[in-house]
Parts: sequence; structure tokens; C-alpha cells
Amino acid sequence: MKIALGADHGAFELKEALKQYVEEKGMEAVDFGCFSKESVDYPKYAYAAASAVAEGACDFGIICCTTGLGVSMAANKVKGVRAAVCTNEMLAEMTRRHNNANVICLGQNVVSEELAKKMVDIFLSTEFEGGRHQRRVDLLTDIENGVRLQP
Repeated sequence: MKIALGADHGAFELKEALKQYVEEKGMEAVDFGCFSKESVDYPKYAYAAASAVAEGACDFGIICCTTGLGVSMAANKVKGVRAAVCTNEMLAEMTRRHNNANVICLGQNVVSEELAKKMVDIFLSTEFEGGRHQRRVDLLTDIENGVRLQP
């Protein structure tokens, strides 16, 4: 499995820890930066990692910033990406199970490194249920493609 990683300076340490973690688990980590604690603009790194997932170069993405919020907004602008901020194990599971998310977004100042690793394990090992959830994921794709949905 190939994992795209990206972060800004506010989550450089968490990205580095998760990169090492996924490599220790036998996965390939593709690091899109940043590469130090020097201040950078998070959308550039979120875009790079999310694009790798959307284009199929990577299977999943892990993108981090101080809260996870900014990078999730940036990643979700990339067509084909379903990025979710996760703050607990249930969210990491359900966003895969029901939303078929392909990018998990984490906040270094929100979750501990230990919890982040648990959530990554859950996220990467949980299968999408499909069924009625596929219809909803298809509607997300419709929105992405400019279809105007009616309630």
C-alpha cells in the first residue's frame, strides 16, 4: 500500500512520526512535505498529497496541520478526494465505512501521536460498506461534477 503524506509546519512532527509508523508497517510512504518547522502555506502540501491520491499514484492520504481543518478544506477541493478530519477512533472507522474517505486529516494540537497511529490503523484497515452508502458517495461525486442536487 502506498500512502501520501503531507503537512504544514504546525504538524511537521506528527507527519514525521506517522511516516515512520506506516513504513514500519510495511507500507510505502510518499512524503510531499513540508520538510521542516519553518512556516509554510498548508494548501500547497495538502494539494500535493491529495492530488497523488486522486490520480491513483497513492492508495490513501494522511494530511496534517495544527487542527486538521485547513488541510481538509484544501484536500477536499481536489476532484476525487474525500478527506475527513478525525479526532477519535470512531470517526476514523465511520468515514471509511460509510463515506469511503480516501484521505484522513489530523491535527497535531488536537490528537496525541498514539491516538493518531490508532486512527491511521483503523482508517487504512476499514473497508467501505457500499450498499446504501454508495448512493451517497455517488451524490458527493455528482456535487463535485457540478450537478445541482434537489432535497
